[in-house]
Amino acid sequence: MLYWSVVFFVLALIAAIFGFGGIAAGAATIGKILFVGFLALAVLSLVAGRRPTLRT
Repeated sequence: MLYWSVVFFVLALIAAIFGFGGIAAGAATIGKILFVGFLALAVLSLVAGRRPTLRT
């Protein structure tokens, strides 16, 4: 997911350089959504992975 967010940000930069503002804005928005999703899943897995196991 992090890979795809970087791909969309690079696509947004290239589109902005060539003057395609609408495509750049769309790609940047998709990149932001993917990056926030990546952060949420990373924090969730970090919290879930640190739970102590209950042994009875």
